[in-house]
Amino acid sequence: MKIKNIITIILVIFGLYFILTFRDHNFKRAIDACIAGSKKLEKPMTTLEAKKFCEDKIMNEK
Repeated sequence: MKIKNIITIILVIFGLYFILTFRDHNFKRAIDACIAGSKKLEKPMTTLEAKKFCEDKIMNEK
């Protein structure tokens, strides 16, 4: 019974680590996609302007 509880705790900790690690990865992918899309606008932005604009938009939507 104790071994089963220890394995469950280890799996929960591993799952939390996995989720927290990839949360930042998804945010970076969303920023990259937004920057690529902003390059096709009528008023092109520099990469730094586009990154700041995208970060602001994505953070406001959360």
